Amino acid sequence: MNAAVVNVLGQPPRFQAFPDPTPQEGEVVIQVRAAGLHPIVKALASGTHYAGKGEVPSVPGLDGVGTLPDGRRVYFTFARKPWGSLCERTVAPLARCLPLPEAIDDAQAAAIVNPGMSAWLSLRDRAKLAGGESVLILGATGVAGQLAIQAARHLGARRIIAAGRNVEALSAHHVNAIVPLGQSEDAVREGFAAEVAAGIDVIIDYLWGRPTELLLEALARSFNPNATRPVRLVEVGESAGKTISLPGATLRSVDLRILGSGFGSVSLQGVFDAIPTLFEMAAAGTFRVAVEAVPLAEVEEAWNRPEKGSRIVFVVRGG
Repeated sequence: MNAAVVNVLGQPPRFQAFPDPTPQEGEVVIQVRAAGLHPIVKALASGTHYAGKGEVPSVPGLDGVGTLPDGRRVYFTFARKPWGSLCERTVAPLARCLPLPEAIDDAQAAAIVNPGMSAWLSLRDRAKLAGGESVLILGATGVAGQLAIQAARHLGARRIIAAGRNVEALSAHHVNAIVPLGQSEDAVREGFAAEVAAGIDVIIDYLWGRPTELLLEALARSFNPNATRPVRLVEVGESAGKTISLPGATLRSVDLRILGSGFGSVSLQGVFDAIPTLFEMAAAGTFRVAVEAVPLAEVEEAWNRPEKGSRIVFVVRGG
């Protein structure tokens, strides 16, 4: 069969022949129709992600949409290595295949689960967002950040503040306030300080690095004696930096809880159990992500293409 194959860590996969999978007990061969190019897929393929071993040759991809031998259209995950989802056929546990609502097309279903679960579980399970609370999303202009805006609104957030560089991408999301991160650091500080003064209960952080440091500076300068719950900062990504400097005084001056959301901090079973709810919201129009459909044969060219508010989904011919 044809597949996107990683032969050298750190280099884009090539579209080439790869052995067909053979199912083991409890597994099923899936004819792949579409699979998303999520940031974690690229990190795992490069060998830089903490959950990956960097084995080659292998087929990247965490999840996708395909058909079972009996013709049922399903969303699948947990494909057995070295087969991922960026191939014509893969193999995965039958128990990890979920039927898809007719209202969701292949590309939308393949695109939405990874960033959607990131947003949904970070807000609902990690931050435990309560109705009427305020949410600030660092990195709101990315695909996951835009879905976090939708998730916060669905969960009853009173106020949603978006922080990001491509602020034009936020015009359709009707947030309450925007902090542009392309400004000078002094301007960003002022923007964060104004929002902290208005009240922030939850921070969903896809950036880390310097933007997080500036926000924590603003929090450290605030004092809210009427706060009834701690500020919960959920670290989800690190597109602006892998580390931060965190003065001890910040922790002494703010009732702050720092949590993570990812492999290890959220159980894989918990993620899988929440997916049907996500599909229900997507079918109802509550969740929606912009998609850029690309033929799988063009994987090498598209692999390092910058994500600009839409998720690349590889469409498999004949899927």
